Amino acid sequence: MARSPSLPSDSSGLLARSRDGDNAEPLTISEISQSLKRTVEDRFGYVRLRGELSGVKRAASGHMYCALKDDKAVLDGVMWRGNTGRLAFVPEDGLEVIATGKLTTYPGRSKYQIVMDSLEIAGEGALLALLEKTRARLEAEGLFARERKRRLPFLPRTIGVVTSPTGSVIRDILHRLADRFPSHVLVWPVLVQGQGAAEQVAGAIRRFSEIAPGGAIARPDVVIVARGGGSIEDLWSFNEEVVVRAIAECTIPVISAVGHETDTTLADYAADQRAPTPTAAAEMAVPVRVDLDATVADFAARQRRAVHRPLELGRERLDARVRRMPKIEALLQPQAQKLDDLSERLRRGLRDRAGQGREKLAGTAARLSPRLLHQAHDTRKDRLVRAKLSPELVTRPIAQGQNRLDALARLVEQLHPKKPLERGYAMVRDGDRRVVTTFEEAASKPALNLEFKDGELSVGVGDAPPPAQAKAQPKAPPPAPPKRKTRPTAPNPAQDDLFG
Repeated sequence: MARSPSLPSDSSGLLARSRDGDNAEPLTISEISQSLKRTVEDRFGYVRLRGELSGVKRAASGHMYCALKDDKAVLDGVMWRGNTGRLAFVPEDGLEVIATGKLTTYPGRSKYQIVMDSLEIAGEGALLALLEKTRARLEAEGLFARERKRRLPFLPRTIGVVTSPTGSVIRDILHRLADRFPSHVLVWPVLVQGQGAAEQVAGAIRRFSEIAPGGAIARPDVVIVARGGGSIEDLWSFNEEVVVRAIAECTIPVISAVGHETDTTLADYAADQRAPTPTAAAEMAVPVRVDLDATVADFAARQRRAVHRPLELGRERLDARVRRMPKIEALLQPQAQKLDDLSERLRRGLRDRAGQGREKLAGTAARLSPRLLHQAHDTRKDRLVRAKLSPELVTRPIAQGQNRLDALARLVEQLHPKKPLERGYAMVRDGDRRVVTTFEEAASKPALNLEFKDGELSVGVGDAPPPAQAKAQPKAPPPAPPKRKTRPTAPNPAQDDLFG
């Protein structure tokens, strides 16, 4: 954070005071340390350093601490446990290396240091410098891009091998292929070391790529470029640009098996797959036939189990349901018990009902006697003699019914459909004798019948009929009004009932 370069003359006080115009608060040590840490990491996020190792030590946690130095400066370094496990060599004091990582600070000691991601030996002088320069140039062209890598065929029918025909490499490859999965092998013999070796290797790769499918010579499904171990000078033919470009341009997937596991050439970067040894290349090229047979047998067994499993599951579910179903006796036992209970209750009820009936009959029979019957007869006879018959009991309901009947007859006369014909109206019907009530319906009929009070007249729609065509028809008599059923009237509650 910026500070004003000029200070007021009274800056040497006992207590710190804020000054006029100064709005910057003082930073803590942690804050300035974090600011320095971010600045260094942003500026030097990725660096490669060359120097001599010094003070190498391994902590109990697996981290490595050391110092990189040259003749004028020293820089602390640290490599975390995950990266130290991937080192191809054992770091020692005095070993010249190239470290790759990022610079950062360690606030606890006010130091800056490099956190190393990788550590490489920086020997072999100009040879390694040339190798790195060639690798960077070819990598910039995209020859080592991961997108260009192709997957190896699962089960190649023909395998092409580019190697020396006299070395142990070809014997190891053929032996491993025979053990795992016997395949047809085409060997293109070449020099793998010395003058002209790079050109022969590149030419063999191109010749394999130029074999046409379906020709007299089987086209390989995969090509193995193999060589035994050696020094960097022995393996230099596989670092030549001509070999790298031949591998990158090959239309057949290529496995690079140059040197031992710790040897790395540019051919490994360009190949679709890198094998640590020639034997491992043969293992990558083909699967294990025994494993395939076991896999096929396992698939067949799984298929059989998949077919039989639904049946077994169905059988298990059926057995489980059968076991959970109650026995028939258990289902019928409550009903049987209920039937026995109801039967017993029925017997008791019949017996009790018969006893009650006998008791009631005995009581009624005790009350029945000729004297009681004669007494009831005489009582009813006296009531009938005392009853007074009035004519109004008959004539009043008849008069009321006649009045209602007359009112209905007048209403029927007024509501008769032909009654308005007497006042000058006409009734319009179509050819089917249906009444027409709307203009739209009348306009859609070819002819209409007009009924007047004294006859009917047939007319065509839109045409006025001549008077001679008018024919009076006899008037149909009006229908008789429906007869109303008379209901018997209830007697007046005030009168005595003749039969009460």
